[in-house]
Amino acid sequence: MKDIIKLALRNLKEHKSKTLIISMFILFGVAIVIMGNSFLESVNRGLEKDFRANVTGDLAISVIPEKGTTIDVFGVNSTTITGEVPQIPALADIEKIEKILAETDGIKKQSKLISAQVILSKDTEIDFSVLQDDDKDLGIMDLPISMLFAGESGTFWELFPDLKMIEGHYPTPGSNEVIVDTRVVEGFVKTWNKPLEVGDDVLLASMGGVIREGKVVGIFKPANEYSAMFQSVYCEPGLARAFAELTYANSFSQELPDSVDLSISDMSEDDFFSDDFFGDIEDDSGILGSTNDFDSILGDTSLRDELNKTDDGAWQFVLAKLDNPRADKKLVAQLNKRFKEEGVNALAMDWKRAAYSYSGTVEGIGFIFNLLIVILAIVVFIIIMNTMVVSVIERTSEIGTMRAIGAEKKFVKKLFYSEAIILTSLSAFAGIIFAFICMLIFNSFNIAITNSIAKMILGGGLLHFSPTPKIILTTIIVALLGSVVSNRYPVKSALRITPIKALSKE
Repeated sequence: MKDIIKLALRNLKEHKSKTLIISMFILFGVAIVIMGNSFLESVNRGLEKDFRANVTGDLAISVIPEKGTTIDVFGVNSTTITGEVPQIPALADIEKIEKILAETDGIKKQSKLISAQVILSKDTEIDFSVLQDDDKDLGIMDLPISMLFAGESGTFWELFPDLKMIEGHYPTPGSNEVIVDTRVVEGFVKTWNKPLEVGDDVLLASMGGVIREGKVVGIFKPANEYSAMFQSVYCEPGLARAFAELTYANSFSQELPDSVDLSISDMSEDDFFSDDFFGDIEDDSGILGSTNDFDSILGDTSLRDELNKTDDGAWQFVLAKLDNPRADKKLVAQLNKRFKEEGVNALAMDWKRAAYSYSGTVEGIGFIFNLLIVILAIVVFIIIMNTMVVSVIERTSEIGTMRAIGAEKKFVKKLFYSEAIILTSLSAFAGIIFAFICMLIFNSFNIAITNSIAKMILGGGLLHFSPTPKIILTTIIVALLGSVVSNRYPVKSALRITPIKALSKE
C-alpha cells in the first residue's frame, strides 16, 4: 500500500494541470458548504437561545390545532383564507394538563401564557392613512404593531427573568398597565409623530376590533438586541384575555327557544313593503318609542353581558423549562402519548414548533440552501468524472505498460482510488482552512442588520458563522464519498485497457 501511495503522489504531481483543476473545484465546494452550514447553524443557535430563554421555554402546550392550521405562541396559521382573524383557542383541560406535568419527571419550572396582537395609539381612533403618507415612507413593519404577552402572576417572570427593564416597573396585578419594547417606542414616534413615555395613557386595538385603554408603566429592552422576534408588549392576563377573545362565550352554546315570534317572517314581500305597513308604523307611537323604553328592545341582555366577560381561568399555553433542555423531544413525545391516552385536547411542542412562525422560515432557507448545495455537488462531481476520464485516456500507455509488467486490475483500481482520496483529502483540508479564514474575517466585523423583515427571514440581526465539528466532519465524508463515486466510471475505463490495446494505440 505504501508503494501505491507513493506512485499516486507522483502521478498527481506529474499531471499538475488536471490536479489543480480538480483540487480547486473541491476546495471551493468544501468552503461553500462549510460556510453555508455554519451560517445556518449560527441562525438556529441564535433562534433557539432567544426563544427558549424569552418566549417559548423548552416546551409549550396548546390545544390540538384544527386540520389545515398550525398554532404557535404568535398566532394561528391557516391554509384557508377567511374574512376573520383566527384566534388561539383556550386550553379546556388546564387542570388535567398541570396534573400530568406534575407527574412527569424532568419538568423544572412551568407557567401559563396568553398572546395576541395589538397596535398602540394615543388618539381616540387609529388612523391608518399614515401609511399613504409619502413623506414618512412607512411600511407595515414600521407601525407600533406588537405581540401582546401576559403570563401567570408569580411564575412567568421566574420562567423568563432576562427582560432588561430600563425604565419604570412591571404591571400591577389586575390593572390595565403595560410595559413596552424600545422598538415599540421607536415605531410609535415614527408613525404618530408623538413620544411614548412612562406614564402615558394609550389605546390598544386588535384586528378583531377589540379596543382597550392602557397605561405605560415601563419600557424594556429585548434580552437579545439582535432578536428576530417581533416587538412586544407585556400586560396582565385580564387585559390580554380581551384581545385574545377568551370570554365565557367561547365555551358556551345555547339552542334557540322552541317558540320564536315569526310574525314578520310570515309576511310576504308585498305586505312588508306596502303603504299600509309603513302607515301603521307612522301611526303607532309605540314603535317610535314614545311609550316603550328603547333599552328593552333587545329584551333581557344579562346573559349576553355575562358571556362577553373575560374568562378569568382561560389560558392558551402552558410553558415549561426542563432540567435537561436537550431532552425536550423525548418529553414532548412522552407528554403527547399521555394526553392521547387520557383524552386531553392538548399538544406538546418543542421550542422550534412553538415558534414556527420564525423557525419555519429559517428551515425553508436551509432547505433551499441544501438543495443548491446538492446541485453544486452534482455539477462538481460530473466535472471531476469527465476530467478523470480524459486523464485515463491520456494515460493509456502508462496503464498498459503497468499491466504488461504484471500489474493486476486490483493494483490499477487501488492506484486510481488512492489518487482520488489523496487529492480530495488535501483539497478538502485546504478548503476548510480557506473557509475558516473567511469566517474569522467576516465575524470580526460584527455585521448586523436592522430591517425587521430581513431579521425575521434570517432569524436574527447579527450575521455570524458558527462552524461545528459535525459540519466539518460531514463535509469531509461527503466529499470523499462523492470523489469515490465520481471515479467509478474512469476506473472502469482504466481496467478495460489491456497491454495489446495500449501498444496498438501507440
